[in-house]
Amino acid sequence: MFLRLLLAAALSALSFAPAALAQSSPLRIEITEGVIEPLPYAVPLFIAETPEAAQAAADITAVVTSDLTGTGLMRDIPASAHIGRVTSFDAPIVYADWKAINAQALIVGSVGLSGGRLTVKFRMFDVFSGAEMVGQQLGGGEASWRRIAHKAADAAYAAITGEGAYFDSRVVFVAESGDKGARQKRLAVMDYDGANLQYLTDSSTIVLSPRFSPSGDRVLYTTFETGFPRIKLIDVAAVTGRFLAEQPGTMTFSPRFSPDGARVVYSLEQDGNTDIWVMDIASGAATRLTNSPSIETSPSFSPDGSKIVFESDRSGTQQLYIMSATGGAADRISFGDGRYSTPVWSPRGDLIAFTKQSPGRFHIGVMRTDGSEERLLTASFLDEGPTWAPNGRVIMFTRETSGAAGEARLYSVDISGRNLKQIPTPGPASDPAWSPLQP
Repeated sequence: MFLRLLLAAALSALSFAPAALAQSSPLRIEITEGVIEPLPYAVPLFIAETPEAAQAAADITAVVTSDLTGTGLMRDIPASAHIGRVTSFDAPIVYADWKAINAQALIVGSVGLSGGRLTVKFRMFDVFSGAEMVGQQLGGGEASWRRIAHKAADAAYAAITGEGAYFDSRVVFVAESGDKGARQKRLAVMDYDGANLQYLTDSSTIVLSPRFSPSGDRVLYTTFETGFPRIKLIDVAAVTGRFLAEQPGTMTFSPRFSPDGARVVYSLEQDGNTDIWVMDIASGAATRLTNSPSIETSPSFSPDGSKIVFESDRSGTQQLYIMSATGGAADRISFGDGRYSTPVWSPRGDLIAFTKQSPGRFHIGVMRTDGSEERLLTASFLDEGPTWAPNGRVIMFTRETSGAAGEARLYSVDISGRNLKQIPTPGPASDPAWSPLQP
């Protein structure tokens, strides 16, 4: 509990203000100008309860370690440095062996495999207090070993940090191929770390802006399948889709689900004018929310469904505005130098992520919902299109390099601006959208 509370305090301090934290207690986390010293932890190889479970035990241990270390908040102590040996899941922990290598958290586990079904048990201990922080038993088919590993890592992460989980989630994105001037694009979905890739569409037409439903079983996206942009809804499991109702002579794009999954907010262009509309998915009934000669696009609901943030050039340049989910007057919230676009509300409700264009650079940033405390997390030739992890702690986005050989790739960054890293994909990729946690 002590370990969890101290790291949670560190994370809180890290979220928006540079801070320094030092403790004389067994756990020591130092934060200087937004840099946190990763928490050292140990994960001995999970015990295979049967010879058939040996490979699964090794694979699950590797994924748990990759998940936790990949946060940038924790540092795995390699097995070569371990003094203690775990030979039985129920054996007493010799804490002195783990203290000697400065492991502050210890995760032990076992894996059984029988009749094609996995049983995974794991426990995590605060080494210096000797307290068990979490213990669980998980089960599933042999093919589900990676999800089981993510769930175990989620439990450990949540217990240590006090933050919500996010490893057992997926990302839908646009997979690209071909020459830069004639890229072919198709929808793909994968685990948050790039594993288990699955294609949802072919590359016969341009696809843009996929968005997961709140339940994670459907995806909205913009397609040029009929020759002009329209919104399509696809069932991820069945890979079957349908167009949403349209108004003749219009183009629809930039869709996003409401928090209850029953409505879609989107942009509609008609006669050269683009406004924000909302549609009931079941009935197809649509309501216009803005009525302005400017371009209004990239709408995103607040988590409670009461408000919508969007981008508009009504002031002369692209800026961010917030209005009621029923429409009406809108309040501008972006006032810094440059242009703002692609806003998306954090699942926590406290922040809005956005793309910012300033002379010669693009940035991913976050601000409070009233526009205060703006922070730029990245800077490059072209960074755009942020999407939030389910816990509101990590942002994924598209980064494109310059030049004839330049290509788009997916990156993620912590809301502190730390731990910037590329997400593995088979080729160029863009327009990521994070799912909720899987059920």
